Amino acid sequence: MFGGDDSALDAGDRVLDAVEADLALARGRNIHTRFLAQRDRDPAQAAEDPAERELFQRALALYESLGDAGGEAEALFWLGCFHQVVRRDDVVALPLLERSLSLATQAGAGATMSEALRHLGIADHRAGRLDEARARLEESSRLRREAGLLPGVAANLIGLAYIAAAQSRREDAQSLLAEAAAIATETGAGRVLHHVTEARTNLQ
Repeated sequence: MFGGDDSALDAGDRVLDAVEADLALARGRNIHTRFLAQRDRDPAQAAEDPAERELFQRALALYESLGDAGGEAEALFWLGCFHQVVRRDDVVALPLLERSLSLATQAGAGATMSEALRHLGIADHRAGRLDEARARLEESSRLRREAGLLPGVAANLIGLAYIAAAQSRREDAQSLLAEAAAIATETGAGRVLHHVTEARTNLQ
């Protein structure tokens, strides 16, 4: 500003774009988590916040402009997650999740790969593609174990238990829920533990 050297301005814009992208993604995730908490308390009161989608779209546009494949993959995942979880629209969500998985794989972003695989598995489960759902959740769990994301492993095990029950593998289902409960208890994942209890009731 004072020295008259404007050579750093373009680089400065890129730094600020990266900060804005990260902030938009974080704000969107916060809104999404609030939606999940509201849904757990009272599903009828869980309402879409339009800002969530806008924030994920803004993050996606900025990561694309920066050529940040890992960031783009993560933003695509959260945008797909919004459509799948909040709007319950797998038709819109699936292409976003598939693109997220492809980019995350290219970028070596294991955490994002695990998230995209989980939600693609959820879509397969809903569509009755049980073998595909199982394979995707098992791969997601493997990646989460590698990354030390144990509460996420426990969450996947619940999904795998529902799949096992649907495939008449009742003993496997109970074993999966027992492991999920142990991990959730050890890691203090109270919300996951609540879903283990719910699954045990549903699968009796």
